[in-house]
Amino acid sequence: MKEWTHKDWIKEKNTKHITAFYLYTPMCGTCQVASKMLNVVEELLPDLQMGKANLNYVQEIAGLYQVESVPCLLITEDGKIKEKVYAFQSVPNLYSKLKSVDEYSPSW
Repeated sequence: MKEWTHKDWIKEKNTKHITAFYLYTPMCGTCQVASKMLNVVEELLPDLQMGKANLNYVQEIAGLYQVESVPCLLITEDGKIKEKVYAFQSVPNLYSKLKSVDEYSPSW
């Protein structure tokens, strides 16, 4: 998963039908587990535009999108927040959330 700045994410979410933006902090143990789960999902859904950012470096996003805790996965559809995921639960859970969104995305 590529590291995105706030500008990178704005560009992606405004030019792609669906995006996922993973927010984490490096000292968060749960974030480390979530990162591994998302790496698996990314392999399964290679066409999905997904990036990540250390929330310490994109603090403005926390305020703008009312991020309550990390890990947090922001899922957008047509440039708007569709869902905020805090409880990652499992790879199958994340896959099904992102697959259902990705199915409606045109394949270019």
